[in-house]
Amino acid sequence: MSAEEPLFRVVRGVPTADELAALVGAIVARARPASAAKPAAASQWARSARPAGAALVAGPGAWRASGLPR
Repeated sequence: MSAEEPLFRVVRGVPTADELAALVGAIVARARPASAAKPAAASQWARSARPAGAALVAGPGAWRASGLPR
């Protein structure tokens, strides 16, 4: 592939600049390796809503225990 050759081309329709920008963004996001994407750290506000201590376990009585203080 030469430097003059485009990476992609529109073969039908007339996309707007916004539509082309969205397409380029989607292509770049798909081309990035999965290991490069780091999950965002949870904020203090989000962490405050999570139960402290051991994680809740599914099973009999789990629904009731999820609302009880630990």
